Amino acid sequence: MARGKFIVFEGIDGSGKSTHAVLLKERLEKEGYSVFLTMEPSEGEAGKLLRRCLTGKSDLPEQAIAGLFMTDRIDHILNPASGLLSHLEKGEVVLCDRYYFSSFAYNGMYAPMDWVIEINRIARETLKPDLTLFLDIQPESFLSRTESRAQTERYEKVEVLKRVRENYRKAFAALPEEKVTVVDNNKPLAQASEEVYRLVKAALEEK
Repeated sequence: MARGKFIVFEGIDGSGKSTHAVLLKERLEKEGYSVFLTMEPSEGEAGKLLRRCLTGKSDLPEQAIAGLFMTDRIDHILNPASGLLSHLEKGEVVLCDRYYFSSFAYNGMYAPMDWVIEINRIARETLKPDLTLFLDIQPESFLSRTESRAQTERYEKVEVLKRVRENYRKAFAALPEEKVTVVDNNKPLAQASEEVYRLVKAALEEK
């Protein structure tokens, strides 16, 4: 059986990653693909602790949080029961809402980005995405897209998101070997969704 493809959605908070991942999953499944949709932080033990940190329920320093993201990511990749590799080896298309570029962009605000990239080396060497889609929006759009959220996570402020967006661009420039495509998600949903579908279909058809 041919190994499945690994597609990652990245972007600042409120960028539409989750929406596009769900829409793509539904469309691919209608075409007969077996699709596994997941996210980071994961549902593993480290991921659960991370969710507490992100909602202000922990006083861990940022470097420790960066290390937790890395720990959760390795478990997310290698867990024999539910890991990314186990799904890919079944031939499934794996869609992941956030992966290591999120660490570079967010954790890289509080620790040297080179260090964050380095501690994630094992993840990059073990499982590199076949395609990373960066859903790009203006940070100001965050306000209208997230005003209904019950909780605000520690990174969800417009000025912070401007820095995060810039960090994404710095990380993409630092790692030119990564297969990253920027999608303008300021456009209407249907138009952006069609672009996402076209890009992913091209990746799925690559041998």
